[in-house]
Amino acid sequence: MVTATRPPEAPPGGTPSAGQVAAHRWRASRGVLLALLALVVVAIGLAALRPSGTAQDQDPESPSPDGTRALAEILKQRGTPVHVSRRAEDAARNAGLGTVLVITRPERLTGADVQRLRAVRGDLLLVEPTRDVLEGLAPGVERAGSSFESIGTPDCALREATLAGRVLFDRSDTYALPPGGTGCYEADGLYRLVQTRTGDRTVTVLGSPEPLTNDMLDEEGNAALGMNLAGARTSVVWLIPDQPAPGSGSEEETVTDLLPFGVKLFILQLLIAVVLVALWRSRRLGPVVAETLPVVVRSAETVEGRARLYRAHRARGRAADALRSGARQRLVPLLGLPRSAAEDPASAREIVAAVAQRTGYDEAMVGVALYGPEPADDGQLVGLTDLLDDLERQVRHS
Repeated sequence: MVTATRPPEAPPGGTPSAGQVAAHRWRASRGVLLALLALVVVAIGLAALRPSGTAQDQDPESPSPDGTRALAEILKQRGTPVHVSRRAEDAARNAGLGTVLVITRPERLTGADVQRLRAVRGDLLLVEPTRDVLEGLAPGVERAGSSFESIGTPDCALREATLAGRVLFDRSDTYALPPGGTGCYEADGLYRLVQTRTGDRTVTVLGSPEPLTNDMLDEEGNAALGMNLAGARTSVVWLIPDQPAPGSGSEEETVTDLLPFGVKLFILQLLIAVVLVALWRSRRLGPVVAETLPVVVRSAETVEGRARLYRAHRARGRAADALRSGARQRLVPLLGLPRSAAEDPASAREIVAAVAQRTGYDEAMVGVALYGPEPADDGQLVGLTDLLDDLERQVRHS
Protein backbone atom coordinates (compact mmCIF):
# COMPACT_ATOMS: atom_id res chain seq x y z
CA MET A 1 0.00 0.00 0.00
CA VAL A 2 1.15 3.55 -0.68
CA THR A 3 -0.14 6.95 0.38
CA ALA A 4 -1.30 9.78 -1.83
CA THR A 5 -3.27 12.99 -1.64
CA ARG A 6 -7.02 12.75 -2.00
CA PRO A 7 -8.28 13.28 -5.58
CA PRO A 8 -10.90 15.91 -6.31
CA GLU A 9 -14.31 14.99 -4.98
CA ALA A 10 -16.68 13.69 -7.63
CA PRO A 11 -20.36 14.58 -7.75
CA PRO A 12 -22.64 11.96 -6.25
CA GLY A 13 -23.61 10.68 -9.65
CA GLY A 14 -20.39 10.64 -11.67
CA THR A 15 -16.93 12.03 -12.48
CA PRO A 16 -15.57 15.42 -11.31
CA SER A 17 -16.66 18.45 -13.28
CA ALA A 18 -14.27 20.48 -15.43
CA GLY A 19 -14.30 23.25 -12.84
CA GLN A 20 -13.36 20.88 -10.04
CA VAL A 21 -10.51 19.39 -12.10
CA ALA A 22 -9.23 22.88 -13.01
CA ALA A 23 -9.35 23.98 -9.36
CA HIS A 24 -7.46 20.87 -8.26
CA ARG A 25 -4.79 21.39 -10.91
CA TRP A 26 -4.40 25.04 -9.90
CA ARG A 27 -3.95 24.11 -6.24
CA ALA A 28 -1.35 21.50 -7.22
CA SER A 29 0.66 23.78 -9.53
CA ARG A 30 0.35 27.24 -8.00
CA GLY A 31 3.47 26.75 -5.88
CA VAL A 32 5.61 26.07 -8.95
CA LEU A 33 4.09 28.99 -10.85
CA LEU A 34 4.70 31.39 -7.96
CA ALA A 35 8.32 30.16 -7.69
CA LEU A 36 8.88 30.79 -11.42
CA LEU A 37 7.30 34.24 -11.12
CA ALA A 38 9.58 35.06 -8.19
CA LEU A 39 12.64 34.01 -10.22
CA VAL A 40 11.59 36.28 -13.07
CA VAL A 41 11.10 39.23 -10.70
CA VAL A 42 14.49 38.63 -9.05
CA ALA A 43 16.22 38.35 -12.44
CA ILE A 44 14.70 41.64 -13.61
CA GLY A 45 15.62 43.37 -10.35
CA LEU A 46 19.22 42.16 -10.40
CA ALA A 47 19.59 43.04 -14.06
CA ALA A 48 18.35 46.57 -13.28
CA LEU A 49 20.81 46.90 -10.39
CA ARG A 50 23.76 45.60 -12.37
CA PRO A 51 26.32 48.35 -12.71
CA SER A 52 26.82 49.36 -16.31
CA GLY A 53 30.09 50.79 -17.52
CA THR A 54 32.41 51.34 -20.45
CA ALA A 55 36.16 51.50 -20.97
CA GLN A 56 35.97 55.35 -20.82
CA ASP A 57 34.53 55.47 -17.30
CA GLN A 58 36.67 57.64 -14.95
CA ASP A 59 39.03 58.42 -17.85
CA PRO A 60 40.49 61.95 -17.48
CA GLU A 61 40.52 62.29 -21.28
CA SER A 62 36.91 61.16 -21.80
CA PRO A 63 34.08 63.74 -22.21
CA SER A 64 31.41 61.05 -21.62
CA PRO A 65 29.08 61.47 -18.62
CA ASP A 66 31.08 58.91 -16.63
CA GLY A 67 34.47 60.26 -17.69
CA THR A 68 36.53 62.70 -15.57
CA ARG A 69 37.82 65.11 -18.21
CA ALA A 70 36.03 68.09 -16.65
CA LEU A 71 37.92 67.74 -13.37
CA ALA A 72 41.24 67.30 -15.18
CA GLU A 73 40.61 70.45 -17.24
CA ILE A 74 39.67 72.49 -14.15
CA LEU A 75 42.90 71.42 -12.46
CA LYS A 76 44.91 72.46 -15.53
CA GLN A 77 43.16 75.84 -15.72
CA ARG A 78 44.04 76.46 -12.07
CA GLY A 79 47.71 75.83 -12.74
CA THR A 80 48.02 72.19 -11.65
CA PRO A 81 49.57 70.08 -14.44
CA VAL A 82 47.86 66.73 -15.06
CA HIS A 83 49.87 63.90 -16.56
CA VAL A 84 47.70 60.98 -17.73
CA SER A 85 49.29 57.52 -17.55
CA ARG A 86 47.96 54.24 -18.90
CA ARG A 87 50.62 51.99 -17.40
CA ALA A 88 51.73 51.60 -13.80
CA GLU A 89 55.43 51.86 -14.61
CA ASP A 90 54.88 55.17 -16.39
CA ALA A 91 52.90 56.53 -13.43
CA ALA A 92 55.55 55.36 -10.94
CA ARG A 93 58.25 57.08 -13.00
CA ASN A 94 56.43 60.42 -13.12
CA ALA A 95 55.03 60.49 -9.58
CA GLY A 96 57.30 61.75 -6.83
CA LEU A 97 57.48 64.27 -4.02
CA GLY A 98 55.07 67.14 -4.60
CA THR A 99 52.66 65.07 -6.74
CA VAL A 100 49.32 63.41 -6.15
CA LEU A 101 48.93 60.05 -7.89
CA VAL A 102 45.23 59.58 -8.67
CA ILE A 103 44.34 55.96 -9.44
CA THR A 104 40.99 55.18 -11.06
CA ARG A 105 39.79 51.78 -12.29
CA PRO A 106 42.18 50.09 -9.80
CA GLU A 107 40.61 46.71 -10.53
CA ARG A 108 42.76 46.65 -13.69
CA LEU A 109 45.99 46.67 -11.71
CA THR A 110 47.94 43.43 -11.49
CA GLY A 111 49.89 42.31 -8.45
CA ALA A 112 53.11 43.44 -10.12
CA ASP A 113 51.58 46.88 -10.73
CA VAL A 114 50.67 47.23 -7.06
CA GLN A 115 54.19 46.29 -5.99
CA ARG A 116 55.63 48.86 -8.42
CA LEU A 117 53.35 51.63 -7.11
CA ARG A 118 54.28 50.96 -3.49
CA ALA A 119 57.63 52.63 -4.17
CA VAL A 120 56.01 55.92 -5.24
CA ARG A 121 56.89 58.73 -2.81
CA GLY A 122 54.06 61.08 -3.75
CA ASP A 123 50.62 61.20 -2.17
CA LEU A 124 47.95 58.75 -3.37
CA LEU A 125 44.24 59.16 -4.13
CA LEU A 126 42.64 55.74 -4.59
CA VAL A 127 39.18 55.81 -6.12
CA GLU A 128 37.03 52.78 -5.17
CA PRO A 129 40.03 50.47 -4.74
CA THR A 130 39.84 46.69 -4.63
CA ARG A 131 40.78 44.64 -1.58
CA ASP A 132 44.29 43.81 -2.79
CA VAL A 133 44.98 47.40 -3.84
CA LEU A 134 44.01 48.52 -0.33
CA GLU A 135 46.30 45.93 1.23
CA GLY A 136 49.20 46.97 -0.97
CA LEU A 137 48.83 50.76 -1.08
CA ALA A 138 46.68 51.65 1.95
CA PRO A 139 47.52 49.12 4.67
CA GLY A 140 45.15 49.36 7.60
CA VAL A 141 42.21 50.60 5.55
CA GLU A 142 39.58 47.88 5.09
CA ARG A 143 36.43 47.91 3.02
CA ALA A 144 33.51 47.27 5.37
CA GLY A 145 30.42 47.51 3.17
CA SER A 146 28.39 49.74 0.87
CA SER A 147 26.16 52.75 1.32
CA PHE A 148 23.32 53.96 -0.87
CA GLU A 149 22.86 57.29 0.91
CA SER A 150 23.10 59.88 -1.84
CA ILE A 151 24.18 62.97 0.10
CA GLY A 152 27.01 63.01 2.62
CA THR A 153 28.23 65.75 4.95
CA PRO A 154 31.90 65.88 6.02
CA ASP A 155 31.56 65.83 9.85
CA CYS A 156 35.35 65.59 10.13
CA ALA A 157 38.44 67.73 10.57
CA LEU A 158 39.86 67.08 7.11
CA ARG A 159 40.31 70.48 5.47
CA GLU A 160 39.73 69.26 1.92
CA ALA A 161 36.34 67.84 2.92
CA THR A 162 35.14 70.64 5.16
CA LEU A 163 35.82 73.20 2.42
CA ALA A 164 33.84 71.12 -0.07
CA GLY A 165 30.86 70.61 2.24
CA ARG A 166 28.03 68.34 1.17
CA VAL A 167 28.85 65.82 -1.57
CA LEU A 168 26.59 63.70 -3.79
CA PHE A 169 27.97 60.15 -3.71
CA ASP A 170 25.14 58.01 -5.08
CA ARG A 171 26.38 54.48 -4.22
CA SER A 172 29.69 54.23 -2.37
CA ASP A 173 31.96 51.72 -0.66
CA THR A 174 32.46 52.35 3.04
CA TYR A 175 35.54 51.76 5.17
CA ALA A 176 36.43 51.18 8.78
CA LEU A 177 38.58 53.91 10.25
CA PRO A 178 42.20 52.76 10.74
CA PRO A 179 44.25 53.83 13.80
CA GLY A 180 45.45 57.39 13.34
CA GLY A 181 43.30 57.89 10.23
CA THR A 182 40.64 60.51 9.48
CA GLY A 183 37.19 59.51 8.29
CA CYS A 184 34.65 61.74 6.54
CA TYR A 185 31.14 61.41 5.12
CA GLU A 186 29.95 58.87 7.68
CA ALA A 187 27.25 56.34 6.80
CA ASP A 188 26.06 53.81 9.38
CA GLY A 189 29.19 54.21 11.50
CA LEU A 190 31.54 53.75 8.52
CA TYR A 191 33.21 56.28 6.24
CA ARG A 192 33.08 56.96 2.51
CA LEU A 193 36.31 58.98 2.58
CA VAL A 194 39.33 57.93 4.62
CA GLN A 195 42.76 59.57 4.79
CA THR A 196 45.77 58.06 6.51
CA ARG A 197 49.55 58.40 6.60
CA THR A 198 51.74 55.60 5.23
CA GLY A 199 55.40 56.36 5.76
CA ASP A 200 56.10 59.87 4.46
CA ARG A 201 53.08 60.11 2.17
CA THR A 202 49.34 60.70 2.55
CA VAL A 203 46.93 58.11 1.19
CA THR A 204 43.31 59.08 0.57
CA VAL A 205 40.67 56.45 -0.19
CA LEU A 206 37.43 57.57 -1.88
CA GLY A 207 34.65 54.99 -1.93
CA SER A 208 32.88 56.23 -5.07
CA PRO A 209 34.02 57.68 -8.41
CA GLU A 210 30.70 59.50 -8.90
CA PRO A 211 31.75 62.86 -7.32
CA LEU A 212 34.59 63.10 -9.86
CA THR A 213 32.61 62.31 -13.04
CA ASN A 214 31.62 64.84 -15.69
CA ASP A 215 27.94 64.21 -15.11
CA MET A 216 27.97 64.84 -11.35
CA LEU A 217 30.86 67.28 -10.94
CA ASP A 218 28.48 70.25 -10.67
CA GLU A 219 26.35 68.62 -7.96
CA GLU A 220 26.67 69.87 -4.36
CA GLY A 221 30.37 70.22 -3.45
CA ASN A 222 31.64 67.49 -5.78
CA ALA A 223 33.89 69.76 -7.85
CA ALA A 224 35.43 71.32 -4.74
CA LEU A 225 36.13 67.92 -3.20
CA GLY A 226 37.75 66.63 -6.40
CA MET A 227 39.94 69.70 -6.79
CA ASN A 228 40.91 69.73 -3.09
CA LEU A 229 41.92 66.07 -3.09
CA ALA A 230 43.57 65.78 -6.52
CA GLY A 231 45.07 69.28 -6.51
CA ALA A 232 46.56 69.16 -3.03
CA ARG A 233 50.11 69.22 -4.46
CA THR A 234 51.91 70.99 -7.30
CA SER A 235 51.09 68.38 -9.99
CA VAL A 236 48.83 65.41 -10.65
CA VAL A 237 49.70 62.05 -12.17
CA TRP A 238 46.43 60.38 -13.15
CA LEU A 239 46.71 56.64 -13.64
CA ILE A 240 43.88 54.86 -15.41
CA PRO A 241 45.35 51.45 -16.34
CA ASP A 242 44.59 49.91 -19.69
CA GLN A 243 42.45 46.80 -19.63
CA PRO A 244 44.81 43.88 -18.83
CA ALA A 245 45.41 41.46 -21.68
CA PRO A 246 43.75 38.04 -21.33
CA GLY A 247 45.94 35.77 -19.26
CA SER A 248 47.93 38.59 -17.66
CA GLY A 249 46.33 37.65 -14.35
CA SER A 250 45.28 40.46 -12.05
CA GLU A 251 46.35 38.87 -8.81
CA GLU A 252 43.78 40.73 -6.74
CA GLU A 253 40.92 38.88 -8.41
CA THR A 254 39.24 36.16 -6.36
CA VAL A 255 37.15 33.26 -7.62
CA THR A 256 34.05 35.38 -7.02
CA ASP A 257 35.53 38.24 -9.03
CA LEU A 258 36.21 35.91 -11.95
CA LEU A 259 32.65 34.58 -12.11
CA PRO A 260 30.59 36.29 -14.83
CA PHE A 261 27.56 38.22 -13.66
CA GLY A 262 25.24 35.75 -15.39
CA VAL A 263 26.69 32.86 -13.42
CA LYS A 264 26.21 34.72 -10.14
CA LEU A 265 22.64 35.49 -11.14
CA PHE A 266 22.00 31.84 -12.01
CA ILE A 267 23.38 30.66 -8.65
CA LEU A 268 21.19 33.14 -6.79
CA GLN A 269 18.13 32.07 -8.77
CA LEU A 270 18.91 28.43 -8.07
CA LEU A 271 19.18 29.06 -4.33
CA ILE A 272 15.88 30.95 -4.32
CA ALA A 273 14.21 28.15 -6.28
CA VAL A 274 15.48 25.51 -3.84
CA VAL A 275 14.19 27.48 -0.85
CA LEU A 276 10.79 28.08 -2.46
CA VAL A 277 10.39 24.43 -3.48
CA ALA A 278 11.41 23.32 0.03
CA LEU A 279 8.80 25.62 1.57
CA TRP A 280 6.18 24.46 -0.92
CA ARG A 281 6.86 20.75 -0.39
CA SER A 282 7.04 21.07 3.38
CA ARG A 283 3.38 22.10 3.69
CA ARG A 284 0.71 19.51 4.58
CA LEU A 285 -0.34 17.57 1.50
CA GLY A 286 -3.81 16.66 2.77
CA PRO A 287 -5.36 13.59 4.41
CA VAL A 288 -3.62 10.26 3.90
CA VAL A 289 -5.65 7.71 1.93
CA ALA A 290 -5.02 4.08 1.04
CA GLU A 291 -4.38 3.25 -2.59
CA THR A 292 -3.85 -0.09 -4.28
CA LEU A 293 -0.39 -0.70 -5.72
CA PRO A 294 -0.44 -0.30 -9.51
CA VAL A 295 1.85 -3.35 -9.98
CA VAL A 296 1.87 -6.66 -8.09
CA VAL A 297 5.31 -8.25 -7.70
CA ARG A 298 5.28 -12.04 -7.58
CA SER A 299 6.76 -13.58 -4.44
CA ALA A 300 9.06 -15.80 -6.53
CA GLU A 301 10.68 -12.71 -8.05
CA THR A 302 11.26 -11.24 -4.60
CA VAL A 303 12.86 -14.46 -3.37
CA GLU A 304 15.05 -14.70 -6.47
CA GLY A 305 16.14 -11.09 -6.17
CA ARG A 306 17.15 -11.50 -2.52
CA ALA A 307 18.96 -14.75 -3.32
CA ARG A 308 21.01 -12.97 -5.99
CA LEU A 309 21.96 -10.28 -3.48
CA TYR A 310 23.12 -12.93 -1.00
CA ARG A 311 25.11 -14.67 -3.72
CA ALA A 312 26.70 -11.44 -4.99
CA HIS A 313 28.00 -10.66 -1.48
CA ARG A 314 28.86 -14.31 -0.65
CA ALA A 315 26.59 -14.03 2.38
CA ARG A 316 26.17 -17.78 2.90
CA GLY A 317 25.85 -17.32 6.67
CA ARG A 318 22.97 -14.86 6.38
CA ALA A 319 21.28 -17.02 3.73
CA ALA A 320 21.59 -20.13 5.93
CA ASP A 321 20.20 -18.24 8.94
CA ALA A 322 17.23 -17.08 6.87
CA LEU A 323 16.55 -20.64 5.65
CA ARG A 324 16.79 -22.14 9.16
CA SER A 325 14.64 -19.42 10.71
CA GLY A 326 11.94 -19.92 8.07
CA ALA A 327 12.04 -23.69 8.52
CA ARG A 328 11.69 -23.39 12.32
CA GLN A 329 8.80 -20.95 11.93
CA ARG A 330 6.95 -23.48 9.75
CA LEU A 331 7.84 -26.54 11.85
CA VAL A 332 6.87 -25.41 15.37
CA PRO A 333 3.11 -25.17 14.63
CA LEU A 334 3.24 -28.68 13.11
CA LEU A 335 4.91 -29.95 16.29
CA GLY A 336 2.27 -28.36 18.53
CA LEU A 337 4.70 -25.83 19.99
CA PRO A 338 4.11 -22.05 20.37
CA ARG A 339 5.46 -19.88 17.57
CA SER A 340 7.69 -18.00 20.02
CA ALA A 341 9.67 -21.23 20.50
CA ALA A 342 11.08 -20.94 16.96
CA GLU A 343 13.50 -18.15 17.99
CA ASP A 344 13.89 -19.10 21.67
CA PRO A 345 17.31 -20.74 22.31
CA ALA A 346 15.88 -22.50 25.36
CA SER A 347 13.44 -24.41 23.15
CA ALA A 348 16.10 -25.63 20.69
CA ARG A 349 16.58 -29.06 22.36
CA GLU A 350 12.83 -29.63 22.52
CA ILE A 351 12.37 -28.74 18.83
CA VAL A 352 15.27 -30.97 17.73
CA ALA A 353 13.94 -33.90 19.73
CA ALA A 354 10.41 -33.50 18.37
CA VAL A 355 11.59 -33.28 14.75
CA ALA A 356 13.90 -36.31 15.14
CA GLN A 357 11.04 -38.33 16.64
CA ARG A 358 8.79 -37.62 13.62
CA THR A 359 11.42 -38.12 10.92
CA GLY A 360 14.04 -40.68 10.01
CA TYR A 361 16.96 -38.48 11.10
CA ASP A 362 18.81 -38.62 14.41
CA GLU A 363 18.96 -35.65 16.74
CA ALA A 364 22.56 -34.76 15.77
CA MET A 365 21.61 -34.39 12.10
CA VAL A 366 18.47 -32.42 12.93
CA GLY A 367 20.43 -30.12 15.24
CA VAL A 368 23.00 -29.40 12.48
CA ALA A 369 20.18 -28.71 10.04
CA LEU A 370 18.23 -26.32 12.29
CA TYR A 371 21.04 -24.74 14.37
CA GLY A 372 24.31 -25.67 12.67
CA PRO A 373 27.28 -23.56 11.58
CA GLU A 374 27.67 -21.51 8.41
CA PRO A 375 28.03 -23.63 5.25
CA ALA A 376 31.60 -23.74 3.92
CA ASP A 377 30.60 -23.32 0.27
CA ASP A 378 27.61 -23.03 -2.05
CA GLY A 379 27.35 -26.81 -2.32
CA GLN A 380 26.81 -27.17 1.41
CA LEU A 381 24.25 -24.35 1.29
CA VAL A 382 22.28 -26.19 -1.40
CA GLY A 383 22.56 -29.42 0.62
CA LEU A 384 21.21 -27.61 3.70
CA THR A 385 18.25 -26.39 1.66
CA ASP A 386 17.43 -29.94 0.52
CA LEU A 387 17.76 -31.26 4.08
CA LEU A 388 15.43 -28.62 5.52
CA ASP A 389 12.86 -29.31 2.78
CA ASP A 390 13.00 -33.04 3.56
CA LEU A 391 12.59 -32.45 7.31
CA GLU A 392 9.59 -30.23 6.74
CA ARG A 393 8.04 -32.71 4.29
CA GLN A 394 8.41 -35.66 6.69
CA VAL A 395 6.99 -33.69 9.64
CA ARG A 396 3.98 -32.67 7.56
CA HIS A 397 3.24 -36.25 6.52
CA SER A 398 3.98 -37.94 9.82
